[in-house]
Amino acid sequence: MAFKAKNSGTMSNELNFIGSGTFLEGLIETSGSLRVDGRVKGTIKSNDSVTIGSAGEVVGDVFARNAIIGGKVEGNVIVQEKLILESTSVLNGNLRAGKLIIDEGALFNGKSEMGETDGQSGDKKFKLKPASETAPGKGGSGEGSQ
Repeated sequence: MAFKAKNSGTMSNELNFIGSGTFLEGLIETSGSLRVDGRVKGTIKSNDSVTIGSAGEVVGDVFARNAIIGGKVEGNVIVQEKLILESTSVLNGNLRAGKLIIDEGALFNGKSEMGETDGQSGDKKFKLKPASETAPGKGGSGEGSQ
C-alpha cells in the first residue's frame, strides 16, 4: 500500500508500509519512503527514508538516504545522510552514515563509520559481512546465507 503526495523535486513522496503481523521475504526497492512494523527477511533499498518501527524486524541489509530504527535489525545499515537509533532499537551489524544519533538505551553491536558516503555497499575501512555472519551465534552455524 502506498500513498503519494505532491511531488516536490526529484525525491518521491511515496510512503510504503509493511504492517504489523506481515512477513515479507526478498528484495525491497523503492524510490519513496518505507515504514516497517512487521518482519522483513532480505535487502531493503530506498532512495528516501526507511523507518523500522519499535515492533519491526529486519534480517538483511538496509540502504537508504535517511533511516530511523526503533526495532531490530540483523544486518548492515548504510545511510547517505542521517541514521537515528532510537532507545528501543537493536542493531547487530555494521553501519555507515553521514550523521549518527544513538538514543540512550539503544543497543548496537558492530563497526561504525561516519562521514560522507555514496550509499554503496563497498567500503574501504571495513568489510561489510552478510547479516548471517554479523548476528550473534549465527556465524559458522551452517545456516544458509541470504
